[in-house]
Amino acid sequence: MVRKEEEKQKKEKGMQLGKYELGRTLGEGNFGKVKLAKNIETGQPFAVKILEKNRIIDLKITDQIKREIATLKLLKHPNVVRLHEVLASKSKIYMVLEYVTGGELFDRIASKGKLPEAEGRKMFQQLIDGVSYCHSKGVFHRDLKLENVLVDAKGNIKISDFGLSALPQHFRDDGLLHTTCGSPNYVAPEILSNRGYDGATSDIWSCGVILYVILTGYLPFDDRNLAVLYQKIFKGDAQVPKWLSPGAKNMIKRILDPNPVTRITTADIKTDEWFKLDYTPMDSAEEQDDVYIDDAAFSIQEADVSERKIRFTSNHSMSDLLEKIEDIVTEMGFRVQKRNGKFQVIQEHRGKKSSGSLSVATEVFEISPSLYVVELRKSYGDSSAYRQLCTKLSNDLGVPSSPGLLATEV
Repeated sequence: MVRKEEEKQKKEKGMQLGKYELGRTLGEGNFGKVKLAKNIETGQPFAVKILEKNRIIDLKITDQIKREIATLKLLKHPNVVRLHEVLASKSKIYMVLEYVTGGELFDRIASKGKLPEAEGRKMFQQLIDGVSYCHSKGVFHRDLKLENVLVDAKGNIKISDFGLSALPQHFRDDGLLHTTCGSPNYVAPEILSNRGYDGATSDIWSCGVILYVILTGYLPFDDRNLAVLYQKIFKGDAQVPKWLSPGAKNMIKRILDPNPVTRITTADIKTDEWFKLDYTPMDSAEEQDDVYIDDAAFSIQEADVSERKIRFTSNHSMSDLLEKIEDIVTEMGFRVQKRNGKFQVIQEHRGKKSSGSLSVATEVFEISPSLYVVELRKSYGDSSAYRQLCTKLSNDLGVPSSPGLLATEV
């Protein structure tokens, strides 16, 4: 088995993709691999993101991948990872991206700890430059975190991974976004409240979390218990170390303002005296060529695969929620098992797991005295029945001003 894998890797390493020769694997994920590649004509290195079409179908992320490609095609800035072209075979999609040699900012902080303030400010200036440029193009990242900020050989940052980004067409009639996404430690409080949010102000919050980690070496909001973490974010009460300079402390406090209306904007950040120290704005690279995208890239068939974990927010009290959830699922023909304050919602045919069976774990978290998160997690079973159950519960019990599913995770 080991020998077969080694032979497969050797074969892939010498593989040629158009004018590119694929090299070693840089990383792996659910979607496939990222490989180092070299332009045979120029010798220039690139990173090739190889997406397995079958995995895209299984994970139901076709729209997410399309969105990432459409987003990157729009963006040409020194602090944003550049997409050069998209190629395709019958079974794979190949995204040819700028190769960033220094790796993730997360790894740098994890190995070396916090950065000196001057160095941290320089990275923050570049982050704000890249983010404000994206916003000027109508693109909102929605998953800004240390892992999605890369560092090149010269110490300059590059924003990457636009899989959760939003474009103008994703806004509702009220001009707000309504899909909760992003990583829990970096997510803005208004996203948790499920009343719609401004993509620009929520991105700025995430930039504030990144700045905090760069300058301190640890997260402003952290807890293993998801409910406690949500409460901390919702209050926005970050403990800013006294040893930071007054300018840095003021910047962090103005960004990590739980009220999105009074939170500092990118325009105001750029006029701040602390921010402007040794600041050299980066110009966009609009003169670069258009991105080539192979028409065969998305010649794939969608499969009916539903998400495994879904959350929605509710204003009902804890006791009301538990009672109403039990009533609704019972009416729908499910039986309920209670254990340690959690529900297991089960539907089985003749007491056995079968094609029409379904098992869903249900848990309720308190964020504030008037706001709760209901989490539904499928253990096994029929996807359509699961989706029907989730839709019914979220529509009946979700926040009235914005009913519907709040967050999905595969």
